[in-house]
Amino acid sequence: MADAGIALVRRPGPRLAEGLVTHIERRPVDLGAARRQHEAYQAALRAAGWGLRAVPEADDAPDAVFVEDTVVVCGDTAVLTRPGAPGRRAEVAGTEGVVRDLGLAVRRITEPGTLDGGDVLQAGDTVYVGRGDRTNEEGICQLARLLGGRRVVSVDVRGALHLKSAMTALPDGTLIGVPELLDTSALPALRVAPEPSGAHVVVLGPDHLLLAASAPRTADLLAADGFRVTVVDIGEFEALEGCVTCLSVLVPSRPS
Repeated sequence: MADAGIALVRRPGPRLAEGLVTHIERRPVDLGAARRQHEAYQAALRAAGWGLRAVPEADDAPDAVFVEDTVVVCGDTAVLTRPGAPGRRAEVAGTEGVVRDLGLAVRRITEPGTLDGGDVLQAGDTVYVGRGDRTNEEGICQLARLLGGRRVVSVDVRGALHLKSAMTALPDGTLIGVPELLDTSALPALRVAPEPSGAHVVVLGPDHLLLAASAPRTADLLAADGFRVTVVDIGEFEALEGCVTCLSVLVPSRPS
């Protein structure tokens, strides 16, 4: 199988069940089940041709498994974020070491900007950035400067933790999501996901998608469209407002 690239992942720490919950009611989290689900998630990435690179564990940071929030990778550039929740900012250091080892040019969001990677959706030449509880206007402006020529569009998010909690993109750039959670006036169009977790799509390859088991209707719909769909159970992470998108950072292979 061709090498798709590198997927950054971080193992769930012992304090996972203490993670932040903002827009849903808290329920108990089974750490053992979460670790088994995370292993199955990693196996799905490997099977799709992605090599795994472990970000150093951060046992004192309950939300550290949601590694996507710590960095935005665009081409050869890694933008280290400044998470909107102050208690998560220490997570970025472990990610920095890994992206430097990968040879990426490292930039960073600085105070007073805040930016969570879960608020950044790259779709073709456009970068959509959610403005809400975790990402502010200054963070969006800094990201736009750091990404140079990329078109950056801010999208107000309401009732969801991050933009990618409400919307993601298919390989052709088509947006799919839950319109009630977004200011859709900033979007060219939005395909409505049949269930909320159907808004969370990871593009593993040109015709290969990863979805959560909690989105069976969306999985069937996309399979009928001709996509190869891999489904994983991440229920313990969904209990903490996690999605399939936020458990990894995909760094595609670069032409040699």
